[in-house]
Amino acid sequence: MLNTDHREADAVRERIATELIAARERTAGLTALDDHDLTAQHSPLMSPLVWDLAHIGNQEELWLLRNVGGREPMRPEIDPLYDAFEHPRAERPKLPLLPPKEAHAYAHEVRGRVLDLLATTPLDGELPLVRDGFAFGMIIQHEQQHDETMLITHQLRKGQGALTAPPPPVTATGPLPTEVLVPGGPFTMGTDTEPWSLDNERPAHQVEVSAFHLDTTPVSNGAYQQFIADGGYDDPRWWTAEGWAHRQQAGLFAPLFWSRDGGQWLRRRFGTVEPVPADEPVLHVSWYEADAYARWAGRRLPTEAEWEKAARQDPATGRSRRYPWGDQEPTAELANLGQRHLQPAPVGSYPEGESPHGVRQLMGDVWEWTASDFTPYPGFRAWPYQEYSEVFFGPEYKVLRGGCFAAAPVASRGTFRNWDYPIRRQIFAGFRTARDGEAG
Repeated sequence: MLNTDHREADAVRERIATELIAARERTAGLTALDDHDLTAQHSPLMSPLVWDLAHIGNQEELWLLRNVGGREPMRPEIDPLYDAFEHPRAERPKLPLLPPKEAHAYAHEVRGRVLDLLATTPLDGELPLVRDGFAFGMIIQHEQQHDETMLITHQLRKGQGALTAPPPPVTATGPLPTEVLVPGGPFTMGTDTEPWSLDNERPAHQVEVSAFHLDTTPVSNGAYQQFIADGGYDDPRWWTAEGWAHRQQAGLFAPLFWSRDGGQWLRRRFGTVEPVPADEPVLHVSWYEADAYARWAGRRLPTEAEWEKAARQDPATGRSRRYPWGDQEPTAELANLGQRHLQPAPVGSYPEGESPHGVRQLMGDVWEWTASDFTPYPGFRAWPYQEYSEVFFGPEYKVLRGGCFAAAPVASRGTFRNWDYPIRRQIFAGFRTARDGEAG
C-alpha cells in the first residue's frame, strides 16, 4: 500500500511540474512585449501586464515558498504592491511596480525555488494544504487565470496584435435540434472528490431541478444580429430596470468590439478588424445583454444548477461526471480550451464533447452567463483563504460557467464557477438560453 501511495504521489508530482511549465510558457508568450506595452494600462478595467506578471510570482512565493516551504520572504516590501485587494486595477499604474526586467527575474527566481520545493514536499501526507498537491494546483490555476486576464488585456490593447493562433478546426456534422429537454429530478451538484477544486465548488450536494429545455449550442452571432435588427437595444420591454439604465448610460448598441460598416457588422479581434462570423457564438456581451436577448426570444437564461445538470449528469446512471463527455481530461478533440485558438469555434462544433443530454460546447469556446447570483453552497467553508470566494458572495455578481477558448483545461471542469459584475463585457463571455419544461 505504501508503494502504491508513493507511486500516486510521484504521478501527482509529475503532473504539477508539467502544469507549472505549461502555465509559465503561456505567461512568457503573453508578456513578450516591449517595456512600454508591459507597463502601459491598456484599459482602466485591467492591470498593466507587468503587474500581472509580478503578482503571479508574488502569490507563488507567498503560498508555496512561505506557507508550504516555510521559507523567509524574498522581497517582503513588494507584498502590498501586488495585493489585489489593496489596490484597485485603475490605480496600479501609479504604484512603484517592479520594472519589466525585474518582474521577469523575480518570477523566474520564484519558479526555480518552487520546482526545488516540489521535489521534496510530501504530497501523500495528512496536511490538507499539500495533500494531492492542492496548494501547487491552486497556484497553477491562479497563474492560468491571470493568463486569461492578460489575454483580455491583449484584446483591449490598441494597435497591431501581438498574438497569433490557427482558427478552430471545422467539424462537419449533421443538423442539430435547436434545444433538448433535460428531465426533472435530483442530481449531485458540486464536488467532494476533485482534488484541485476550489472552495466555492464544494461541497457536493443534492439539488432538485425541474424539467427544462436548453439550447444545444451557445447563441450565435447571426442569431444575436436578429435581436439587434429587431430593435432589441431600443426596446425597454426586454431589459431589467437596472439593465435598461445601464444600456442607456453606457450607450450600448451591439457587443463590445463590434462596429457597423454600411450593411455589414465588423469586429476587432486581437488587433485585426474582420467581418463578424455569423456561425460563431456571440462574444463580449454583458449579463444584461444576454438576459435581454433571452427575453426577446421568449426564453430565459439557465440557472447555474440547470447548466451544471446539463453538463455533468449521466441520465443512464444518475452519476455526475467531471465533464460533459465523461471523466477524461480535456483534449483538442473535446473542447476549445487553453488558447489553442484565439476565437470560439462555430456553434455545433466538438461533437465528441457532447453531454449525454445532447448539449454541445458546454466546455470551452465562451463563458456562459447564467441567471444565478454567486452564492455559497450549503455547508460552504472558506479555504484556504476567505478572499478567494467568500468576499464576492451576493447579488452583485452573476455566475458564468464552462470556460472559454482562453481558459486553461486545468481551470476548467464541470464544477468550476466563475463570476463577474453583470455589466462586464471585456471578458470572453457569451450565453445560451433555456425555457421551462412544459411540453411543446
